[in-house]
Amino acid sequence: MGLLDRFRGGATRGGSALRAGSGGSEDARYLAEWVRAHVGVEGYLEPKTTVTDVTVVLVAADGEWTRRIVGERGARRLAKDLRIPVYEAAKTGYPQRMRDYDARKRIERQRAFEEDLREL
Repeated sequence: MGLLDRFRGGATRGGSALRAGSGGSEDARYLAEWVRAHVGVEGYLEPKTTVTDVTVVLVAADGEWTRRIVGERGARRLAKDLRIPVYEAAKTGYPQRMRDYDARKRIERQRAFEEDLREL
């Protein structure tokens, strides 16, 4: 049974791959679409905290990234179902390209802000 197959039948139980209360099937579809739309995607699992369940950060080759809650079972199935490598962020850290992407976006936002100020 694939990741998306688990959610086509309706509501999910508490231990399912993606939590029903957090938009489970929507998250599963989003993750699958995101992987298809980007090149060189890798997953980085983040451990459960007091605030959130297990999450995954998907990072593309250019550094663009997205984060979703997957739950503990979903974390185990993610690499197989999406056919991407998945690492534990606590052990490996995040890739430099992710930080570089964030820095580029921050610079772009600052330049756009400064351009808007000049136009006033």
